[in-house]
Amino acid sequence: MRRGPRTPLPLTAKGKRWATVLLAALLSLFTLDQLFAPPLERVREVSPVVLDHNGEWLMAFTTRQGTWRLEARLDEIDPEFQRRLIAIEDERFWFHPGFDPIALARASISYARAGRVTQGGSTITMQLVRLLESRPRTIGSKLIEIIRAMQIEARMSKREILAAYLTLAPYGGNLEGVRAASRAYFQRDPEWLDDAEMALLIALPQAPEARRPDRHPRAARAARDRVLDMFVSAGLINRRRAEEGKQSAIPARAPFPYSAPHAAEELVAANPGEGVVHSSLDATLQRDLEALARRHAVSLERDAQISILAVEIDGRAVRARVGGAGRERAGGYIDMTRAVRSPGSALKPFLYAIAFDENIAAPETLVRDAPRRFGGYLPENFDRRFHGDVTLEDALRHSLNLPAVATLERIGAGRFQSALTRAGATVRMPRRADSEPGLALALGGVGLTLEDLVQLYAALGDHGEARPLVTGPVETFAFSRRFVRAETADRVLEILATSPHPAGRVPAQVAQGAPQVAFKTGTSYGFRDAWAMGVSNGYAIGVWVGRPDGAPRPGATGRSEALPVLFEAFDLLGTPAPPEQQQERHEPVAPALVRFERSGEREGLSILFPPSGAEVLVLEYGEDSRGLSLSARGGRAPLTWYAEGQRVGSEETSGRTIWRPAAPGFYEVTVVDADGQSARTRVRIRSSG
Repeated sequence: MRRGPRTPLPLTAKGKRWATVLLAALLSLFTLDQLFAPPLERVREVSPVVLDHNGEWLMAFTTRQGTWRLEARLDEIDPEFQRRLIAIEDERFWFHPGFDPIALARASISYARAGRVTQGGSTITMQLVRLLESRPRTIGSKLIEIIRAMQIEARMSKREILAAYLTLAPYGGNLEGVRAASRAYFQRDPEWLDDAEMALLIALPQAPEARRPDRHPRAARAARDRVLDMFVSAGLINRRRAEEGKQSAIPARAPFPYSAPHAAEELVAANPGEGVVHSSLDATLQRDLEALARRHAVSLERDAQISILAVEIDGRAVRARVGGAGRERAGGYIDMTRAVRSPGSALKPFLYAIAFDENIAAPETLVRDAPRRFGGYLPENFDRRFHGDVTLEDALRHSLNLPAVATLERIGAGRFQSALTRAGATVRMPRRADSEPGLALALGGVGLTLEDLVQLYAALGDHGEARPLVTGPVETFAFSRRFVRAETADRVLEILATSPHPAGRVPAQVAQGAPQVAFKTGTSYGFRDAWAMGVSNGYAIGVWVGRPDGAPRPGATGRSEALPVLFEAFDLLGTPAPPEQQQERHEPVAPALVRFERSGEREGLSILFPPSGAEVLVLEYGEDSRGLSLSARGGRAPLTWYAEGQRVGSEETSGRTIWRPAAPGFYEVTVVDADGQSARTRVRIRSSG
């Protein structure tokens, strides 16, 4: 017989009341659970750790509370340690809802019999509750812990709960979490642990201060040995292994690695909330260059600092960034790799590279190194000597100023600045300057950072390709731009590699196994900044030496202060790869580029000082007086000077021609160049009276 659909029985009035009460109770429990949720946000407040490109620890930072709390990631913690921890602390961890009724009943019976606590009934989840919220150890607190544990179990997976416990568990002092403890006591992450190490790390959280290995080694040993015996009782290891573990020494606490603080702070600030921050740095090279900076800083005054930046050209990964020689020195908290300073002559290679690349000149082009006024600008060489006709490649090797300014005048200061900016350098003009850059740009009259300069030199090392530097995990380039042609960049490096070496440094051409470094030094105006930049062995390295406050350091040059550090930095890279054997081929110089001056542009010989008809005030006369510095432009060096027919000699120390009149009066001053051209002027020398 076919039956029809069943009709649900109507609820009685009493049933409706019970359903309403049940629904209201569930709603109340849900509301209370949401209003009084467990404070799980503390689990996410961890100490950020900065790693190098191989995963080696560079530096970590404490939490706001001053604790070392490292994020525990189960995939990076010995799985056997996890298994043993659960077996000892909470054998039904994977199955219970947050509390273990069997363990609680056993603990209660034991307490009733002994009149004191003899065994614990808390699960790992309940222990996590105590780490999140501190309460007195009472029966009421235990009930709250059970409720809180159930709340946590409803919000987190078992693996997340275990990771949270291993992140917050106390290990003595300001150590929290198994990673911090393993680092402090064993100097490595807990990816692999032996029996004794596992036993110690399981024993410490139960009484972290009383069992601190660095303060109470006997208590730590006793607790560890008891856990080893528990391993045997649980069938985790045999007795022989336990006895071997008991023979292990109790470790002391070691300081955490501290390297690349400036780079690490920047990376952590750029990745807020990250427990682990990866970088492009190389921990070994970073430590070596930090030690190098400290070693050289010993001979400097306490207000001076040294910064070094090393970049692997292939990929532009920053492998070492030394912001200073130590935070105990003045300005040690300032990252001097990013401080804006005057580069001095360190920009000259790029000036000539652009001139060569755009066929404005060639390395073999002759240029006159002689006194010359560029509008209102009258530059001098660093040593105050002039060398007559020189090739541009020799002018670059010896860092002559006059040829550099003449080259910039031909290129155009604005055009040069734009080329540097396009290559990724941020060129800061002096505040007092006009919006347009001037010819002082050739001699470093702008602001650049060590990062800017290394990025430019890395472009030369990459056959003229400009790319940004990378300090974080190596990613795709933000840009890749052609700065100069490959043959131009290679030729400039070839010139720099044959620059005069400092005293005591054997040139790479005659030193077996030594790196051949293409280098350039720079000294800013007033001896405020000493630079040395180099390219070799697949790296571009820059060194800065100076005072962070910008005060002068008389006599401190890039060659004397920074260049020795640069060569030692390249030595630390190890034996360079053998260079490719290439036959040098240089195209013949086009007739139009034989001389830097255009046809018909050669200046006639003229006297700049003293100008004709001038009256010059002289306070002292004779051979002991300071005298007047004579200068001319045009003509072909060497220049010979005469005053009233008497030859005026050049000083050996400065190379300048100094005329010392014997008495007041009118004088005829004459200059003659190597081709016999002459120029003369008539001046009046008078006294103050």
